Amino acid sequence: MPSIMRREINAIPQAVAAALTEDHALYAEIGSILRERHPPFAATVARGSSDHAASYAASLLGIRVGLATASLSPSLVTRYGARLALSGALVLAVSQSGASPDLVEVLAMARQCGALTVALVNALDSPLARQAECVVPQRAGPEQAVAATKSFVLSLLGVARLVATWTEDATLTSALALLPDRLEAALRSDWSVVPETLHGASEAGTFVLARGPTLAVAQEAALKLKETSYLHAEALSSAEIRHGPRAVIDRRFPVLGFALSDAGGDDTRALCVELANAGAPVLLASHAPPPAGTHLPLPPPLHPLLDPVVAVTAFYPCAEALAHTRGLDPDRPRSLQKVTRTV
Repeated sequence: MPSIMRREINAIPQAVAAALTEDHALYAEIGSILRERHPPFAATVARGSSDHAASYAASLLGIRVGLATASLSPSLVTRYGARLALSGALVLAVSQSGASPDLVEVLAMARQCGALTVALVNALDSPLARQAECVVPQRAGPEQAVAATKSFVLSLLGVARLVATWTEDATLTSALALLPDRLEAALRSDWSVVPETLHGASEAGTFVLARGPTLAVAQEAALKLKETSYLHAEALSSAEIRHGPRAVIDRRFPVLGFALSDAGGDDTRALCVELANAGAPVLLASHAPPPAGTHLPLPPPLHPLLDPVVAVTAFYPCAEALAHTRGLDPDRPRSLQKVTRTV
């Protein structure tokens, strides 16, 4: 029997297609509120995979809305009692369960301080949803695997729909309608070389590289490698790696890069080719084969802001397969549970 994790990965395209038929009036209403209030800046609050979705949101809000977006550290509020100057700001909380007390407390503080609070959440009866002024359903459906996959992709979808509606971006909206087919194609992408390459990387670990909106996917990929294969993986910007971390890379240190068809992807591609030519084992996810390194194929580009969603969907099956290759059960990562409550 396929693992629970793999079954949920396989359900991603259908879940996205179903979600795209829902909540049109809700997105239109929130988009209208955002255009009317015109927040001067935004902040996000999230943990784990949801925080990577928040990172994706920060990129889209900057690129499409011109909004500076900060990630709030919950401990500022829960441990140090800070009341932040958030009047008029957009504060976006992202969570699958909506149950973690620290996220709830931060969102409550933000609302009391005059922010427009939006919760992108799968559990609509959760404490986090009850605390928000606006609630956007993830519509991921039940998710049982400890390692989130389906709910992460549905979080990215919610962010993209919110930005498309807010900015009245017809091109992005049209591309969203084509996303389920691209996700189906992503699940058919052959990345079987990844488990072979990373199987013996436990001592050194690995870097996962990207830039721009795709950096959120690198962060998510690194987390999945930790959760399901106990592999120390660190996500880095392909610009930041030149400021010191590159010294770690040698012929025994594998690198996984995401080089999609945008400006940040061009930077990542150039760096990964450079590393491969220097002898590092490089795996590069891209739309076209690189001149050096091992190519991980992706479906044709759809939209620069949606291609990261396709890329992470292509990655998930090989993460699940790598766990099996290393003799592990991806459904039962040690010391972890599905709902994590931090304060």
